[in-house]
Amino acid sequence: MLKNDLLLRTLRGEQTERTPVWMMRQAGRYLPEYIAIRNKYSFFERCQTPELACEITIQPVDIVGVDAAILFSDILVVPQAMGLEVQLIESKGPVLPDPVKTAADLNRVRVPDVNETLGYVFDAIKLIKQELNNRVPLIGFAGAPWTLLCYMVQGKGSKTFDEAKAFCYTQPALAHQLLQMITDTTIAYLKAQVAAGADTVQLFDSWGGLLSKQDFETISLPYIKQIVNALKDETLVIIFAKGAWYSLQEMAATGAAGLGIDWCIEPQMARSFAGDNITLQGNFDPAKLLSPVPVIETEVKKMLKAFGNTKHVANLGHGILPNVPVAHAKAFVDTVKNYDWND
Repeated sequence: MLKNDLLLRTLRGEQTERTPVWMMRQAGRYLPEYIAIRNKYSFFERCQTPELACEITIQPVDIVGVDAAILFSDILVVPQAMGLEVQLIESKGPVLPDPVKTAADLNRVRVPDVNETLGYVFDAIKLIKQELNNRVPLIGFAGAPWTLLCYMVQGKGSKTFDEAKAFCYTQPALAHQLLQMITDTTIAYLKAQVAAGADTVQLFDSWGGLLSKQDFETISLPYIKQIVNALKDETLVIIFAKGAWYSLQEMAATGAAGLGIDWCIEPQMARSFAGDNITLQGNFDPAKLLSPVPVIETEVKKMLKAFGNTKHVANLGHGILPNVPVAHAKAFVDTVKNYDWND
C-alpha cells in the first residue's frame, strides 16, 4: 500500500486532505546531485542503466519532497527503439541524423518488440518501485505521436517544426502511417511500464500547441485517443498537450484522468473548457521559480486558490528550468504542502 497516494486519489476525482504536487522534469538538471552523475555518464548511459535511472528518479523525492516520482528517461527512446539513430548532445539537444522524409525512409522504421528494445526502462521501473518502498507513486511516461513525429521528420529540435508540419500536409498518407506506427509502439511501451509497476502514466505532447485546433484534432488527438483507450482500464492517464488549450474539451472526452495545462490559460477558463469531471494539472510558469522565495510563495497560493481544493494536481506549466535554485523548487513544493484552505 502506498503511504502517500494523494496523486492517485486526486486523479480519480476523490477529495483529498491537500493538493498533491510534483514538477515536470523534476528528476534532473537543476539538482547538483544529478549534475554530479551527468558529469560521469552520457545521457543514454543514464537512461539505459537501471541503477542510475533509479537514483536520478528518486532524488527529487528525497531532496525536494514531491508527492510523486517520475521515471527518469526521455521521449526519444521510442524513435530509437523504432530504428532511428538518436543523439542527445548536452546543451544542444536531440539530433536524429537520418530523419524520415520519404516512403523509402519509412521502410527503416519498425514497430519493435518493446521488451527487446526498451527492457532497460522496465528494469529501471522495477528497481525504482523497490527503492521507493511505497513512499509515493511512480509516474511513467511517453511522448505523444505528433511530438515524436516532429523529431523523427525534422531531425532536430525546432521552435516551429515547419518541416514536420509540411510532411503532414504534403504526404498525409505517409504521415498517418508513421503516426500509427508510433501509436502502436507507444501503447505497447506504456502497457509494459504499467506491468513493471508504474502507478500512472503521462503522455507529453510538447508540440501540440504548434497545430491549429483543426490540425491538432486531425494529426494529434486521434492517436492520443487510441493510447488513452488502450490504457484507461489499466491505469490513470494524464495528457499534457502544451499550448493546445483550445482542445481541452475534446481531450477530456478521451477518458483520460487528468489534463496538464500551461501558464497561458487561466485555471477558470481551463475548467470551463475541460468540464468538472476531470482533474487539471499545472500550471505555474517555470520561470517564476527564479523569483525571490516570498514572491514564489505568494504566486503559488494564488494558483492554488484559482484551481480550488478538488481535482487539481499542483505542477509547473512545463519542465523546470536548469537554473532554478533547489531552495526555490522546494519553496514551490512546501507552499503547496502547507497551504491552509481556511485562510
